[in-house]
Amino acid sequence: MTLIDYLHRAGARLDEAGVSFGHGTTNAFDEAAWLVLWKLGLPLDDLDGVAQRELTDSETATLDAFVGERIASRRPAAYLTGEAWLQGVPFTVDERVIVPRSLIAEVLAEGVIDAWMPPDTARVLDLCTGNGSLAVLAAMAWPDVAVDAADLSADALAVAALNVQRHGLDGRIALHQGDGLAALPAGRRYDLILCNPPYVNAQSMRELPAEYQAEPALALAGGRDGMDFVRALFAAAPGRMTDDAVLVLEIGNERPFFEAAFPGLEVVWLPTQLHDDAVLLVTRPLLQAGLAPAPNAS
Repeated sequence: MTLIDYLHRAGARLDEAGVSFGHGTTNAFDEAAWLVLWKLGLPLDDLDGVAQRELTDSETATLDAFVGERIASRRPAAYLTGEAWLQGVPFTVDERVIVPRSLIAEVLAEGVIDAWMPPDTARVLDLCTGNGSLAVLAAMAWPDVAVDAADLSADALAVAALNVQRHGLDGRIALHQGDGLAALPAGRRYDLILCNPPYVNAQSMRELPAEYQAEPALALAGGRDGMDFVRALFAAAPGRMTDDAVLVLEIGNERPFFEAAFPGLEVVWLPTQLHDDAVLLVTRPLLQAGLAPAPNAS
């Protein structure tokens, strides 16, 4: 059996089993390709070059077992391989962190944020950094910028440290453990804050497929309306931002809850390939104005 024929068979198995995707792939064939190419030690970006490779009986048996593990465990493929890719950059992952998939990576890599940043940007914060992927991408995008990365989870930061080291950025990315902005050194202010926080609302948390339930709930659950962390962030952020700073926030499918929670806040929605309203940008002045108490009626 050729490798490409096996991929079609494996993809059919995944579809028939009803597994869920979204942790780096969006369909059964791509998921099968990731698992199979990784297990065989073949390049993940050159399927065409190996598509007609004949599999041995031993390889087929090994692959059958591996695909079966994906189905039986309902663990995301990235947990089985120990690696995920974001904007073409590889990252180490395991069950201590959610699988990196932030849409902020897209607007960062394509330079969408650049026009909004202060011209003398010197310090960037990646809040809720998880495995450190956005911090690494930020450091790559802006070589002269110092990057802080913070997370409540010490376990997540241990994985982030692996990725900082993996990409040789130990001297430019500093990791901080703590609750929100309180994790950072007192008085430190930022020109740009990136944040992919826990924002899934309580009802959606109860309905998540098993693959998402395999991830740390701490990194996903945002309270009743998904906005618990965001409320605390917005209240404290102006004091941690330079005068012309911007904050870029991912909220996924929670725009209705976001707008209900912050009805007076003017933001800029940053379109991505998959969504037009999953990532937003807000400046410090707009954040201050939008959260200011309404004047008393005369």
